[in-house]
Amino acid sequence: MMSRQIKDNIIKALIYAASAFSVVILVIIIGFVLIKGIPRIDMDFLTNSYEDKTTYVTVGEVTAAEAEIEDSKCISETLGVVLSVGEEGLVIEKIEKDSLLKNGVDGTGAVYGLKKDDIITRLGSYNVERELRNGVAPEEVLEESAKAIGDNTGAMKIKVVRKGGGIVTMVVTTIYMIGLSLVIAGPVGILAAVYLNEYARKGKMMTLIHFAIENLAGIPSIIYGLFGSLVFVQMLKMQYSILAGALTVSIILLPTIITTTEETLKTIPKTYRESSLGLGATKLQTITRVVLPNAISGILVAILLSIGRIVGESAALLLTAGTVAQIPSRLFGNSASGATLTIKAYMLMKEENDLTTACAIGVILLLIVIVINVSSKLVTKYFLNNKGEKA
Repeated sequence: MMSRQIKDNIIKALIYAASAFSVVILVIIIGFVLIKGIPRIDMDFLTNSYEDKTTYVTVGEVTAAEAEIEDSKCISETLGVVLSVGEEGLVIEKIEKDSLLKNGVDGTGAVYGLKKDDIITRLGSYNVERELRNGVAPEEVLEESAKAIGDNTGAMKIKVVRKGGGIVTMVVTTIYMIGLSLVIAGPVGILAAVYLNEYARKGKMMTLIHFAIENLAGIPSIIYGLFGSLVFVQMLKMQYSILAGALTVSIILLPTIITTTEETLKTIPKTYRESSLGLGATKLQTITRVVLPNAISGILVAILLSIGRIVGESAALLLTAGTVAQIPSRLFGNSASGATLTIKAYMLMKEENDLTTACAIGVILLLIVIVINVSSKLVTKYFLNNKGEKA
């Protein structure tokens, strides 16, 4: 009796130790990412593009008749902007709401309003960047900039550099990848699950199909990436593109969607189907109007889990979607590649050894995963409560 109690206590202690170890490891990993990443996150990080953007902006007439511009104070009064001299040019420290620089237009004629932290490297004919490289004193640069504005006789062209370092391009690319992948994999996976549960007969073929689905779920994503690179990127000549990446990721998602949807369909009582058929409905009508509506909670959970898989995917997309930090303008071909958040985090560590920015992206990914997990639980709880009320 004592020996059995000792064994039970040992097993219980091992269970507690394993649970505590898992929690500690999770806390360490999340804590490390948060400590390193949170200080890097600010509004510019969330809203700026990753690469610096250089734009020529034309502003309305700024003439000496409007103000006798001779120094930085007059620049502030006339342009409604406070400037300081940085390493590359004049840095906008503050800009008023009614500043003339808020109404500039770029080369396409679109409004391109300057904002805080933008860098002005050229004012009309005065090349600020070149003067700073030549070692001209900051005070002299401000004085010459004031003269350049004062000597202007019409619309003035300004060269502006907007610093990058943000993740907005990767966020947009990730959203594109999620939407396109689900549009491809969702209908295919759901229809495949309906066939397997509602139409297919049990036998060797059914066993073979389930065996194939299970093996697809266990294949490393790098293998999918190699397949996508060979078939979609090279053979179908899609090049590195968001479409090639989405098609590859869709194949990865199919086992999750098929399995989860099929298991949900199995939970729908047979009496639902029998009652519908007994009232004269066809099999297809029974599936579309009775079975699928009652299985919607499981299908939504499958979709949410798939979103988490897309967000966390890197190896397959690295070989198919590319690593350029830009928003794809096409589905395939030139200018169609784009890096998702996970790919950029990987590239930051591999090429730039920028742990801080990589961890900041990790914080954003953690938030996305938490939102997905909470959403899946809320969806399940919502539909369970509705079923309980109907019952």
